[in-house]
Amino acid sequence: THCFFSLLNKKGILHRIYTQNIDGLEAVAGVDPDKLVECHGHFRKASCATCGMGYEADDCKSSMLDKGVAPTCNSCGGLVKPSIVFFGEVMPARFSELVHFDVASCDLVIVLGTSLLVAPVANIPDWVKSNTHRLLINREMVGSFGGQTDVFLEGDCDESVRKLCQLAGWEEEIENLYSDTHSK
Repeated sequence: THCFFSLLNKKGILHRIYTQNIDGLEAVAGVDPDKLVECHGHFRKASCATCGMGYEADDCKSSMLDKGVAPTCNSCGGLVKPSIVFFGEVMPARFSELVHFDVASCDLVIVLGTSLLVAPVANIPDWVKSNTHRLLINREMVGSFGGQTDVFLEGDCDESVRKLCQLAGWEEEIENLYSDTHSK
C-alpha cells in the first residue's frame, strides 16, 4: 500500500498524503517529503522533551521498544521522546499549514485502511467539496462514505491496491517498487 503512494508520486499525480501512522513506511517507500504530512509524527528523529537536544532516533526506539525504558538526555537528564504526537499534544504545524488548501483544491480523496475515528485527520474526507470523488479502500465502510461521488472498494488494502494497479496497467511498476522497498 505504501508503494502505491510512491507510484502515484512518481507518476506526478499525488498531491499529498495525510497519515496517522508513525511507522514512516511512506518515507521508506520513497514518497517525496513535500508530499507527506505525518500527522502523528515519526520515529526518524528524537529529542529531549526538556531542553530540545537531539538524540539518536534508533537508540531512542531501541530503548523504548526493546528495553522498555524511557531514554534520558545526555545533556540535562530530561526524558527523550521520538518525534511522535501523543494524545493531547498539538499536531505538527505542517498539518494546519497545508490541510485547508489541500481539501479546497483536490479532485480525488483516497482513504485506505482506517477506522476514521481519530480527529482531526478523520474529518478530512468530509472537508472536501461535495463534488469531490472519494475512494475508500478498507475492510469495512467507515465515516460518511456512501454518497454519489463515493466508491467503496471492500477488502485488504494491499490486495485492493494491486487490483487497481493491474487495472491501470501499472502492475509491473508496483511490483518493482515493492521489491526495491523491501530490499532496503
